[in-house]
Amino acid sequence: MENSGKTAFLTVFTPTYNRAYTLPALYESLCRQTCGDFVWSIVDDGSTDGTPELVRGWAEEQKLDIRYHRQENGGKMRAHNAGVRHCTTPLFVCVDSDDFVPDNFVDRVAAYRSQIETDNHLAGMVAYKSCREHPDGEFRVRCRFPFSGTSPLGRLYKSGFSGDTTLVFKTDVLRRFPFLEIVGEKFSTEAYAYDQIDQEYAYLLVDEAWTLCTYLPDGYTHRENALWAQNPKGVALYYNQRAEFTRAWLNKDKIAYGILYMIYARRAGFPHIWRQSALKTPFYPAFWLLSYYYEWKWKERFPR
Repeated sequence: MENSGKTAFLTVFTPTYNRAYTLPALYESLCRQTCGDFVWSIVDDGSTDGTPELVRGWAEEQKLDIRYHRQENGGKMRAHNAGVRHCTTPLFVCVDSDDFVPDNFVDRVAAYRSQIETDNHLAGMVAYKSCREHPDGEFRVRCRFPFSGTSPLGRLYKSGFSGDTTLVFKTDVLRRFPFLEIVGEKFSTEAYAYDQIDQEYAYLLVDEAWTLCTYLPDGYTHRENALWAQNPKGVALYYNQRAEFTRAWLNKDKIAYGILYMIYARRAGFPHIWRQSALKTPFYPAFWLLSYYYEWKWKERFPR
């Protein structure tokens, strides 16, 4: 399902699994774009709800340049990596299947395009995602950036930002830092790749809301604890990497990440947990005991 979008500079990527009931809102918002220089790339992660037929009908309308790819169900991280592999434009943005965008979204990305393409220190740009708790509620930006200019994501959140974001990437950067794929697991946090990107790049901060979302009961946000518990290998590697990237020796963040690594590594059945740990310290046995205490204390966070 493909049209010819020769002037496209942006891929709007949507991973989807059994979301035929939410995709029309995104499709309609993309049809309303004031700038048509984009491709809509959809990776269907094995949907069984008529998604292929729905997208085929849209492609036949020829209102958008639609690239549709279907794969076996393997989780959002595999769908995202596939979307990056198929991407043919210099910029890439993920818009989830339960989100949609303002009519001038592509125009606004185009307005900042030259600023990031001429700066080799920028991975892309970050704007807000405006959200609502209920379908009949109001969209709102939960938190504004604490400063302007450029910043790695980690610095942004450590400076007090706690909102939802829209991330527009240089495609070449995402090719260098793919999402983590673990055999036997269907979820891994995208922060694993974003933390790696932070080691080399920053983002242009854009004080605008570029995507709109409604939190759904079957979305990742509402299932986060269960997803992390069901996929402990990727979570363990994520926390161990965070401990490694925390430079200060034995500060509270490094200790917390090290303890979380121990909890998930035990659940994942990792051998040689101590040898692989980024928390190298003579106090490791004490932290090992603490990890059992926190696993019990935060039992709602670590469901079995």
